[in-house]
Amino acid sequence: MREDELATRIVEHFRAAFDDVEIHLEEPYDHYGNRGVADVYVRVRTPEPVDYLIELKADAAVRHATGANEVLRQYRRMERYFYKDDEHQVRPRLAREGPGVNVLLLFAPTSRCVRHVHEHRALYESVDPDAVVEGVTATRKVAFLTKLDEADDGTLGFLSINGDVGFGSEEFAAAVPEGSQLASALSDFEATAE
Repeated sequence: MREDELATRIVEHFRAAFDDVEIHLEEPYDHYGNRGVADVYVRVRTPEPVDYLIELKADAAVRHATGANEVLRQYRRMERYFYKDDEHQVRPRLAREGPGVNVLLLFAPTSRCVRHVHEHRALYESVDPDAVVEGVTATRKVAFLTKLDEADDGTLGFLSINGDVGFGSEEFAAAVPEGSQLASALSDFEATAE
């Protein structure tokens, strides 16, 4: 599975799920030499603006990464510098309920990605879900994408591994949608791990 396939599903999801949405793919940022690209940057209005900064990881990315540290460094750089760039702004809102920014590291539901996350689960699970970005309450999620085939209905999902439910736990297994690509990838991984 390629990152462009994942990005397509994310675009389909947000277009179906929200009436007022801005979507930018490969959105660059540059703050005094701290350059990078958010794979997908989405702003929805519900009615206040809520942003989604998304870093996608599919098979090729985890195959070429030197390890989880490289993946996390890229993810955290995006969080740290995206809104410091003059092109992007986020503002605190007094009446805001919930986070104004969602910083997401989303893995493809493939055997290679499952293996990568399993090998480095302690690092990925250690990402604190609570954050503040430029004075705005934010949340960090490290997760597997689920329900890819339902993205155009606005029901794309993800299964987080850095919250209360750890990767490989009984709770995690119970939350995996039956018959999903993630369920198949986990089954393949378990078969090869034995």
